[in-house]
Amino acid sequence: MSLKDGLKALQQSNYVQAIALLEAYCQTAANPGSSEYAQAQMALARAYHGSKEKDKAIAICQQLEQHLDSQISSWAKGFLSTLNKEETQSDAIVVDEPKTRPKAGRAAQTDVRLARVGVTDNLAIAIAATVVLSIAVIIAFYLCLLFLFGSRDLVGGLISGTIVSVIVNALAFFASPSIMDYIQKSFYEIRWLTLAQIKERSPETAEVIKRVCDRKNLNWPRLGILETPTPTIFTYGSLPDNARIVISQGLLDCLDDDEIAVVYAHELGHIVHKDFAFMTAASAWMQLAYLSYTWLRNFSRKAGKDIVFKSAIAIPGFIAYTIYLVVTYLASYLSRTREVYADRFAVQTTGNPNGLARALVKIASAMLENEQNAIAGIRLLNICDPGSAVAVGTAYRQASQPQIIGRVLLWDMFNPWSWWIEMNLTHPLMGKRLRVLATYAEQLKLETEFDLAAAIQEGKKLNKNKLYANLLSDILLYNAQWVGSILGFILGFIFAIAFGNQGLLPSLTFFGFGIGMLIHGFVMYPDLNRLVAQTEILTLLCDPYIGPLRARPVQIQGEIVGCLDAGYQFTRDLVLRDRTGNLYLRYASRWGFWGNFLFGMTKAHMLIGSEVKAVGWFRRELFPRVDLAKLTAKRTSLTIFSRFWSFFVGICAIAFGFVAPKFLTFLLESGWI
Repeated sequence: MSLKDGLKALQQSNYVQAIALLEAYCQTAANPGSSEYAQAQMALARAYHGSKEKDKAIAICQQLEQHLDSQISSWAKGFLSTLNKEETQSDAIVVDEPKTRPKAGRAAQTDVRLARVGVTDNLAIAIAATVVLSIAVIIAFYLCLLFLFGSRDLVGGLISGTIVSVIVNALAFFASPSIMDYIQKSFYEIRWLTLAQIKERSPETAEVIKRVCDRKNLNWPRLGILETPTPTIFTYGSLPDNARIVISQGLLDCLDDDEIAVVYAHELGHIVHKDFAFMTAASAWMQLAYLSYTWLRNFSRKAGKDIVFKSAIAIPGFIAYTIYLVVTYLASYLSRTREVYADRFAVQTTGNPNGLARALVKIASAMLENEQNAIAGIRLLNICDPGSAVAVGTAYRQASQPQIIGRVLLWDMFNPWSWWIEMNLTHPLMGKRLRVLATYAEQLKLETEFDLAAAIQEGKKLNKNKLYANLLSDILLYNAQWVGSILGFILGFIFAIAFGNQGLLPSLTFFGFGIGMLIHGFVMYPDLNRLVAQTEILTLLCDPYIGPLRARPVQIQGEIVGCLDAGYQFTRDLVLRDRTGNLYLRYASRWGFWGNFLFGMTKAHMLIGSEVKAVGWFRRELFPRVDLAKLTAKRTSLTIFSRFWSFFVGICAIAFGFVAPKFLTFLLESGWI
């Protein structure tokens, strides 16, 4: 029996046949430790779930929870949570407890017209700005190479650099779909589906695809599916007629028919607006960089205890991850703008703003069940940014108290720091996005899925003085080290002109940086009292006043359920879960980068599954997190040095300021500069 036949039967919702084929495959599998066997087990669990044999599905998930592959064990935990939640809801119905609240409705008609809400950026301008910026980046890189190899012909370099940049971007534009196809096939085992197969899973989706393509005179997009628990859907291609829409099994598992249809309509909006082509080129480079980083990281983990060899591998990995971050940031402006337009297109096409709002929140919640972001390289193309998913995903778990979602979203809508956080996101903040969808629902005279009116009224009553009074000074303090270095440079320049003492220029610059770093550290990490109040994650996320600078001392108890691959520290950041939600914990070694590197390689994964008490500073940034001061588990206690490095770097900078003039003189005389 082939695994392919079993997966095909499951995709067609033929659960009896799928169970028979998958059971036969598992019984005859030559290597029970292979990835194909694990894939068959995951599919078998879903088939049992579909045939109402939940006990068998739970048994498989409990076995897969112990799997050595973290992605498979993470999927098992998430699916097991879904099964347990359904069982709890079933029990609640038996004892006549209240059922889950009904869904908000949708418009009777489709292809409706809506007034624009919250759209201040022009999509064409955003595309043009992204293209010009990408050309400028390649020109700058090309000129740097010319300079390094001794060329000083600026005009000739600019002309040749422009030509090279145009060629590179043209190649990226037309070749990126093929690159993406190869990546999806090689790394994510994509399967291509017919429209009939999509219709079996979501009849409304098939109808939406047909209607939009007929009305816009487009070829049907190629439809793919990824066998991954990470919830995602994305579109890529270079022209509207060769577009691909790819969805994950994880997203299909967590959404209903109308919700699947509206997220497909969202992706069709990208095709109609033609913005997906430019994002495909950027995402292809992102994925290549991210997969290079991932490969190097995994290779390093298998390299034994040779620290020197692992350190050598870390350097190209760091470069690859840096490229991934730079490309993400360059394309973020276009990405945020295009998401707003695609949301509006989806609502106009389906008449279902509540379905899209519900889908976004469900996806955010499902992301929390899959902390290992297996396809981070496509975050530009994804429908939801992981950074904006943490708070609303946590709130959605409290389904019996829907008003909590509004309270969690207060920060997105009213905290003045939110605009800076959004600048670092590929998608609009979830609070702002849901607020626009609620406005569309009001235009269609519908009840809203998430009543944000009460949250908005509460937001208007927030203490404006507390939110805004110290904003300017807080921005300066947040960047105190750079503000100090600039002021020191200016003061040194004045002394050099007025008194001819050029040595004060580097000294005062380093003095300013060091003093600013000390101030930054004192404000970022206030003293912790001996008895820090214990709190819960959801309570912290409902506080609209906390920002990235003035943190709140906290103590939280919960379980370490994973590690966050959000930076090149080899998973030094841990994921903590209590009864109300998930939160990230930032570890900081006294030995800096290398200490973080070693912690991620040797200790971080060993903490998964441990009950811990975390003490530190909670702050709201791209990912809400706690900067750890102390982490206590049953058999270990870690002291973390989050404050230490701010003070250490500050003192070192001040000390170096005293010798900077002599050091620079030595470099000049020796010919180094």
